[in-house]
Amino acid sequence: MFRPKLPAMPQPTGMVTPPVVVEPTTINPGTSTPPATVPTPTRPTVQLTPGTALALVGGGTAVVLVVGAVLVSMLLAVAITGASVAVCALVIRSLVNADAKRR
Repeated sequence: MFRPKLPAMPQPTGMVTPPVVVEPTTINPGTSTPPATVPTPTRPTVQLTPGTALALVGGGTAVVLVVGAVLVSMLLAVAITGASVAVCALVIRSLVNADAKRR
């Protein structure tokens, strides 16, 4: 009654493949392959002229200003939403209190 019932291990069904015998291969010492040389890519060097440096600074400034404006507008939207929820809560509270005083 208190002994666990172990499941019977069923025999595998379907096609059973026999194990594959791997034969060792011979290694011939002394035969070596020369190391492969990796060709280095020839890229032109980047030269910063005063005009390109000014363009990079202007582009970076524009990105910072746009990201800042987006973040400020999101903060303003959250503040306005919070203020409107607070006003709604005050109006509902005053309506509930006024209704309770009438009874």
